Amino acid sequence: MPDDWWRESVVYQVYVPSFADADGDGVGDLPGITGRLGHLADLGVDAVWLTPFYPSPWADAGYDVADHRDVDPRHGTLDDFRALLARAHDLGLRVIVDIVPNHCSDRHPWFREALAAPPGSPARDRFVFRDGRGEHGELPPADWQSKFGGPAWTRVPDGQWYLHIFAAEQPDLNWENPDVAAEFADILRFWLDLGVDGFRVDVAHGLRKDLVPPLRDTYGRDSAPLNAPPEGGDHPFWDRDEVHEIYRAWRKLTDTYEPERIMVAEAGVSARRLPLYTRQDELHQAFNFFFLRCPWGADDFREVIGTSLDGARAVGTLPTWVLSNHDVVRHTSRYALPAGTDHAAWLANGGREPAPDTALGERRARAAALLCLALPGTGYLYQGEELGLPEVTDLPPDALRDPMWERTGHRVKGRDGCRVPLPWTADGPSYGFGPGAVSWLPQPPGWGERSVAAQTGRDGSFLELYREALRLRRAARGDVSFTWLPARDGELAFRKGAWLVCRVNFGAAPLPLPAGERPLLASGPLADGPGGPELPPDTAVWLAEGQHPAR
Repeated sequence: MPDDWWRESVVYQVYVPSFADADGDGVGDLPGITGRLGHLADLGVDAVWLTPFYPSPWADAGYDVADHRDVDPRHGTLDDFRALLARAHDLGLRVIVDIVPNHCSDRHPWFREALAAPPGSPARDRFVFRDGRGEHGELPPADWQSKFGGPAWTRVPDGQWYLHIFAAEQPDLNWENPDVAAEFADILRFWLDLGVDGFRVDVAHGLRKDLVPPLRDTYGRDSAPLNAPPEGGDHPFWDRDEVHEIYRAWRKLTDTYEPERIMVAEAGVSARRLPLYTRQDELHQAFNFFFLRCPWGADDFREVIGTSLDGARAVGTLPTWVLSNHDVVRHTSRYALPAGTDHAAWLANGGREPAPDTALGERRARAAALLCLALPGTGYLYQGEELGLPEVTDLPPDALRDPMWERTGHRVKGRDGCRVPLPWTADGPSYGFGPGAVSWLPQPPGWGERSVAAQTGRDGSFLELYREALRLRRAARGDVSFTWLPARDGELAFRKGAWLVCRVNFGAAPLPLPAGERPLLASGPLADGPGGPELPPDTAVWLAEGQHPAR
């Protein structure tokens, strides 16, 4: 694969605790992943992105890192990671790992040292410690709010407060301190030297803060949901211009390695500012949350796709396309709900009101998969979407692990419903997730009907649709040109490259397929019309114009 493999790749996100469990303790681990990499190779993806597997107290399922250069014993050992990396490379799969630079765990040696040190000490300067407001410092230094609910400040016994934009167990690092920059440069080198192929950068837009005293209040600007794009420009802690200095330094570091290593940003910023993160001397890619959040409609998707392509091309790169991840309701369920549904409220009532239209959600999810994979750029798949997994909405309260649940006083259930462990077999303990009968989040009854084993070789299954789409996508690589085609009411139509045409019917009536375009793959059965095949509502089709190599 060429050095710029990532430009038209498909990357599969493995949420480590929920992919596969080799030792039977109910939590996914690295040996479990290694044993299931054949599934990803057979699926046809190019790379795997691993969520954090580092030592962690698990206040936020591993995103509270206590040691950035080791493996949490619940997930395995460094030797297990080396074995996973070697097996992936043998199968032709690249490996991208999560890097979490905005914060660490409150059990990290640095933070323990900071708590033991006095105010104003060098140890505290690696974090954001400040005196409080009020007559006795009893008020937080500013009104900044945590994305998990409640204030973003916690007071320590000597009276000072420390900043945590997420959970209190995740103190924010001070990126104005040179110790922090040097530490993360060394962390990057550690994993690069082991042979990883890239990094996903967590909260890439949040590393630099405006820490000039007195700290500015946010006046409600921080009240948007997790990963929602702030206005950009001058927020006290989101998307500050200074953050790009960090990524220019990181790019210089990664560019010293061959073959090319990549970095992808999780940056919840505006469409206008997102391309700034992927300039030629910064990160290679950024997640496209606008595509993920796009309402189901031809005009909406046309606008998001056009804006994404224009923004990426302006800085010499291509967009990413993503439908789900470990932080959002799975798209099979989102597309089953009426437009404008408040997902947090829907989860709070157990997914009962409004009642999801399951068949509609599955039709739209299949169509969205073909739309996503036909576009020029990189597709990111979230584990289980190739099985059509829905959100699990009825997890019992005592099973919830997301810190949002506790931080919001049991009002927001959080993200556990999209993190339930995968079903590999139609029956058996934990549906093949592991040798034991337990999993860290309970799997619902009937989960095995959606398993890899149940769908393999079954005509019309989600899994076989994804496998065939990825096979055809490989044949269409190399030409990233994109042309909008004339479209009928409720239709989205474009050509990628010289011959691959994608049509999606968002309307309410079937649409006749144009003459001269030969169907290659449809997300659902085509209808028989008086003049030939027709594209039903909520269905996508790939067609070929002229000669093509995908037969």
